[in-house]
Amino acid sequence: MTKKITYILLFISSFVFAQNKAKYLESNRFDLTKSDLKFPQNKFNLIGFGAYHGSAKTENVEINLLNSILKNNSIKYYLPETDFSIAHYFNEYLKTGDTHQLKDLVTQYGVRVPQERTIEVFNKWKNLKKINDKLPNDKKIKVVGIDLQVNYKYVSKHILELTDNSDHHLEHLNKIEEMVKIDTTSFSMNKKGYAYKVLKDFVNDYEIDKSKYENHIINKFDFEHIIKNLKISFSDKSEREKVMYDNYLSLDSKYDFKNKPQFLRMGFFHLEKAREGEKGYPSFFARLIENNIYTKEKIISVIGFLTNSRVVWDEKYDTNGKYVGHTTEAGMGIGDYEKEYFRGIQNLKATKISDETLFRLNKRKSPYFEKEPDLIEVIMKDEESNGKNVSKMSTLDFLDYAVLISNSEASIPIFEIK
Repeated sequence: MTKKITYILLFISSFVFAQNKAKYLESNRFDLTKSDLKFPQNKFNLIGFGAYHGSAKTENVEINLLNSILKNNSIKYYLPETDFSIAHYFNEYLKTGDTHQLKDLVTQYGVRVPQERTIEVFNKWKNLKKINDKLPNDKKIKVVGIDLQVNYKYVSKHILELTDNSDHHLEHLNKIEEMVKIDTTSFSMNKKGYAYKVLKDFVNDYEIDKSKYENHIINKFDFEHIIKNLKISFSDKSEREKVMYDNYLSLDSKYDFKNKPQFLRMGFFHLEKAREGEKGYPSFFARLIENNIYTKEKIISVIGFLTNSRVVWDEKYDTNGKYVGHTTEAGMGIGDYEKEYFRGIQNLKATKISDETLFRLNKRKSPYFEKEPDLIEVIMKDEESNGKNVSKMSTLDFLDYAVLISNSEASIPIFEIK
């Protein structure tokens, strides 16, 4: 009898909580498709947007979100999910508008996350250029990469840009120049690859005798930063979140992050503001907060959730390695599927006002302060979920805003661009 009463009380309380959340969401929702929308908060150091990769409307949400932020707050730096050198050349694209270069940048950027190697991401960067072109010169956005090395193509080009070897006295720079000029290598980070060997020999030679490079280096800070990250890429023991955190701190001395707001776009784990449980692995955002780089209030996490949508899943290649097509998914990988769904997503679905609805969760007296891990716990039917780890944690331990993205088609690999 006691157990039965307990179950009834739990059911009633969960129903009441759901009602409270639905009512709260109705009062704190915004239509991201409206061009006049202003983002509700304007005091922050860092704002991040993340979602499952590979759905077409996600890129549109990002542009609309960025536009809404720029209406009442300057964003100085844009941090995509890529390395320092690829980011450097994305900046070049924002200046030149060279779409041939952009296509290759998106292709190389997508080596780490193939679901981002898409036409939609290509068009997102074209829209970012349009936004940047309209900003005054002193408010232009600069792209900065803090992630692990993605591959060796653009870092090789960057090294040549940061050095002057016009007399061709430095053998290892000659080899890099030849490799870039011929451009026949894959530039993958495979230890058996040619690019790996060329760059590792170059780094070793530099570290053995830095003096012979001294008068050839044009930008010492950037050059040393690249050397440090190349050495990490040669190791088997790198921790991605730690590398991102260390790179961020290192680059702060150059970019003054603490005084210049940034917009970060990555997969949503990197944006979780707390560990999933005491022993959980700390994300990039969690590290910034735990190490008192910023207070929790100065970092804003915006997480996108998909419903009634598809994602690009696999690229298909023939036996000769030629791209021949792709597959999509509308179940696993969406986060709103009977075998895999986010706890509490039904409240977003019940209160949405457009296919791109932004919900502010962090207002005072928000029901999302309650110790229920809505929108962070993933309910899994056939596999173990993160439920035990996040039990008795609140939604606002992890994120501040949710975006419900509805009726989105899957993104299309960039190899199908016309």
